[in-house]
Amino acid sequence: MAKPELRERDAMRCRSCGNEERASEGYPCEDCGTFICLICVFRGVVRCRSCEEKARA
Repeated sequence: MAKPELRERDAMRCRSCGNEERASEGYPCEDCGTFICLICVFRGVVRCRSCEEKARA
């Protein structure tokens, strides 16, 4: 029996590094709530790229 092709996608683009990861494997940005992947969280990233730029200014 052949498996049916899945048309669903459970992936989101990380707003810090740009990688596409599973939505369940990440955390929201502290400021705006956009997706940050698990790898960036392990690196200590807590804000997305645009919120980090705003915080530096």
